[in-house]
Amino acid sequence: MLSVNFPPPDFKIKKVEDKEQIWDANRKKWVRLTPEEWVRQNFIQFLINEKKYPASLISIEKEIVLGEMKKRYDIVVFKNALPWMIVECKEMNVPLSENVIEQIWRYNSIIVAPFIIITNGREHFGWEIKEGRGLTLKQLPEW
Repeated sequence: MLSVNFPPPDFKIKKVEDKEQIWDANRKKWVRLTPEEWVRQNFIQFLINEKKYPASLISIEKEIVLGEMKKRYDIVVFKNALPWMIVECKEMNVPLSENVIEQIWRYNSIIVAPFIIITNGREHFGWEIKEGRGLTLKQLPEW
């Protein structure tokens, strides 16, 4: 399991029609604050503030085509104009099961990033892809 210590949250949150929204500084828009979004926003802030990944190279919730199905990845970090890391976020009460691991491997068959990460905000696992195999990470790669 990876060690991830989220920075203290410093988010802008508002209510619209009894639903909370959070300001996503990367997408520059208000988004619905779901349990998964809370994990995603905290992980993004960890990448930017703690790991010093450039915010401008982090892509959030973009569509990909997987066979005949349209899906959306959570986070992709780019390096040298190529996908470098893909992150799948789940809400805190969702276990990081085999299904989640299979999901990120399917997404990465399209994205082809050398690092894949799964998180539910409490647990975080990652792998470096080398020669088609996933080598377990003990920590997130340095930028």
